Amino acid sequence: MDLHFGDSEPTDEERAAVDALLGPPQSSWEGAARDETRAADLRWARGGRAARDRRDLLLPGLHALNDRVGWISGGALDYLCRRLTVPPAEAYGVATFYAMFSVRPRPATVLHVCTDLACAASGAAELCAGVEARLGPGSGVSVQRGPCLGLCERAPAALAIRAGDPVRTAVAAPATVGAAVLAGSAPDAADEEPPAVTAVPQAGQDGLVLLGRVGVVDPTSLDDYRAHGGYTALRRAFELGPAGVVREVTDSGLVGRGGAAFPTGRKWQATASQPDRPHYLVCNADESEPGTFKDRVLMEGDPFALVEAMTIAAYATGAHRGYLYLRGEYPRALRRMEHAIAQARARGLLGDDVLGQGYAFDIEIRRGAGAYVCGEETALFNSIEGHRGEPRSKPPFPVEKGLFGKPTVANNVETLVNVLPILTLGAPAYAAIGTGRSTGPKLFCVSGAVDRPGVYELPFGVTLGELLALAGVRERLRAVLLGGAAGGFVRPDERDIPLTFEGTREAGTTLGSGVVMAFDDTVPLPRLLLRIAAFFRDESCGQCVPCRVGTVRQEEALLRIAERTGAAAADDIALLREVGRALRDASICGLGQTAWNAVESAIDRLGAYA
Repeated sequence: MDLHFGDSEPTDEERAAVDALLGPPQSSWEGAARDETRAADLRWARGGRAARDRRDLLLPGLHALNDRVGWISGGALDYLCRRLTVPPAEAYGVATFYAMFSVRPRPATVLHVCTDLACAASGAAELCAGVEARLGPGSGVSVQRGPCLGLCERAPAALAIRAGDPVRTAVAAPATVGAAVLAGSAPDAADEEPPAVTAVPQAGQDGLVLLGRVGVVDPTSLDDYRAHGGYTALRRAFELGPAGVVREVTDSGLVGRGGAAFPTGRKWQATASQPDRPHYLVCNADESEPGTFKDRVLMEGDPFALVEAMTIAAYATGAHRGYLYLRGEYPRALRRMEHAIAQARARGLLGDDVLGQGYAFDIEIRRGAGAYVCGEETALFNSIEGHRGEPRSKPPFPVEKGLFGKPTVANNVETLVNVLPILTLGAPAYAAIGTGRSTGPKLFCVSGAVDRPGVYELPFGVTLGELLALAGVRERLRAVLLGGAAGGFVRPDERDIPLTFEGTREAGTTLGSGVVMAFDDTVPLPRLLLRIAAFFRDESCGQCVPCRVGTVRQEEALLRIAERTGAAAADDIALLREVGRALRDASICGLGQTAWNAVESAIDRLGAYA
């Protein structure tokens, strides 16, 4: 491999950030200081193969630099590449792929202000203008308008990140100009985030299955978790054995809660039966769909449940290593999960001998860095491996060749947490919840024009109207967006739609990940559609032509329609339909395939441009 490095050198601080992750370099080839004792180091490569095996540490290395300094300089990138034997050109492509990184100098403090759907409907434009006026050049704060921060129940929202050792973060939500400025100017002085329970309007109610511990159990206490039924499911899993666990999950009818609704038991069985070893487990906690925040609430409010569920899933599928891929915009969820994993490891619930059963399993957290497409499982695998987060063509499917080319089972947080009641209640009792084809409870993320936004747990089969009534929908409802930006709009008079995967499909829409976003008539619908189009344009990885070009053409047509009416607008609507078909039929992954959904539904169901 021919590696071309520049002449830039890392600063002491940048070198320290990388060395804290990788350990000190062992030779000048790896970037150690050159002196007479190391004169021969650069005559041949040492340890290149071993370093290349650590390519997956590229993303953590970029995080280490960004956290410590606030941006990634050429010298810092070269040093990290020397340590990992990665071509700098490839590493540059990875660093520039993620929205949270910068390869250009910027202040140590970055204030991310959400401008996505829920926040846009709650005054994000005015918030941004006010913050930018207060934090102008010379303030030491970089203000960035960006996509959803996963704080939709408290819109509008802002997240401040101050680089240093340690990195400091602060959240302002619901944000005023003053609160956002305070978070950006003095993260340490900003008010503490409210507990996760504030996002659960049903907290404390009897009968909650997935949210029952949120607000009841101390999320930092393993003893409290065990006192409320924690690790009962794992003990039953060891009694059943791997095949018994897979059979129980299959009989329960559990399907994936991320939107694809693939049967979880079939996925686990397919992975477990693969002869190739090792097997891997990946928890997809990169919920970047605008309007989605249920996984954040689970991780912040009941983190040990996810650790236990991941352990069960790994045991059932023959995995001994698990990766939790966590959104970079979730600092509190990161702290909670780090603490929970450390506590479980210290108490013998992770490690070489889980619960004394002779089974070895451990979990490693990998942080995302602001890329919606990494919610697609194969893009997520590439991200963990240290490559650009671009989706892979299928087949082969992840159950055959997934992470590091090995059989891999990937589930999101909500799906995994559902495994606990399946094992404690039993498959028949779990399957009795919901409907025949959509079993169990479902978490819905409700935001927008409602009085009580938050995460709601209801059995599959309740109607949209029943959910909106619980959340206190406001008068003058104009539209409801189901499934987030990748979903579709429905009319206010369609409240009898059953909230099941098959029910929404029969109604010509989608349930997706459980987003229910209400909009009243104060929000201009064309502005929302433009924001959705801009979102997909920004988040397209650019790998395939239909998505790379189509998302741009979609936004351009919507901009023209906003300025014109009549025949000209009709021509652009016809063009939109043509572009939408190309996106849906020819894109490699779900991002491009769903980029037209919301726009199409707004035109056909709501008469957006009639």
